[in-house]
Amino acid sequence: MIEAQTADWRALGTGVRLVVVDGDLDVARHAVEAVLDRVDRAYSRFRDDSELVALNARAGSTVTVSPLLADAIGAGLRAAGITGGAVDPTVGRAMRAIGYDADFDHVRNPTGPIELRLEPIPGWQSIDFSPARREVRVRPGVEIDLGSTGKGLAADLAAAAALAAIGSPSGDPRHAGVLVSLGGDIAVAGTAPDGGWRVLVAEDSETPSDAAGEVIAIEAGAIATSSTTVRRWRRGDRTLHHLVDPRTGGPVDSPWRTASVVAATCVEANTASTAAVVLAADAIAWLEAAGLPARLVGRDGSVTRLNGWPEPADDVDDPAQAPGTPPTDESGTGSTA
Repeated sequence: MIEAQTADWRALGTGVRLVVVDGDLDVARHAVEAVLDRVDRAYSRFRDDSELVALNARAGSTVTVSPLLADAIGAGLRAAGITGGAVDPTVGRAMRAIGYDADFDHVRNPTGPIELRLEPIPGWQSIDFSPARREVRVRPGVEIDLGSTGKGLAADLAAAAALAAIGSPSGDPRHAGVLVSLGGDIAVAGTAPDGGWRVLVAEDSETPSDAAGEVIAIEAGAIATSSTTVRRWRRGDRTLHHLVDPRTGGPVDSPWRTASVVAATCVEANTASTAAVVLAADAIAWLEAAGLPARLVGRDGSVTRLNGWPEPADDVDDPAQAPGTPPTDESGTGSTA
């Protein structure tokens, strides 16, 4: 069995985990870091010099954007279309209005009082976008936020870049495989280790991958988890979280505290997991129609598994003890979107 190599660091305000099987870890990490740097410069909402901030500042004008930002906006608009607006890239002003206007560490620990304001969502149809010309017109009063689908896209791009960059010590590049976890949004590429990529399904991406909990294995594709339990902060006597309901402009009130979804790409998985929380009572029917394996956790901790999501192994509480589980450096932790 070829041993996996693992690296952990922080970027884009979240934890990054890279796992490489039969390849050069340093080369793979360099490729992932390069992708995440481009992502940060293209569509971060928290740096004044990002391309997205400049685009939002030119509301009312038609702007030609970079290929990366065009791909990210296209992904956000496709997510809005297939979810009926449950995942909407025009929540930028609403996110700032509820206090999520800086890196989460600053939001969680504010230095002074912040007035809570709910903002109406303009709706994704208010973005005029030409993919062929890479032209975007943001209507006045609209701010694009790509935090959800943008992170899934970054994980997909990083996994593909890492696989393309690595060499295979065994001499056969078909043996190489990579896993990239970006704040718990997980994308894999190449050849999976024996038994598949083992993923601990957790509400917090900071949970160690060898902690007790439910573990699933994937051979390809991606998994994403959206949750209202981790990115939380207080404003006065009210507790808020980062998942905005486009119908109200405020944090979503859902019977699901967590949704995990497996899909072909991380963008698709992130779209579906976020939509499931926002769609609330309609989530089960929507996921069943989409045919995506999903795990929904209710407010009371009850678990609903859909479309082939496996039941946990009997009498196995610790993934390190599960029969056939590979070493923890061949796994990742799924968490909040």
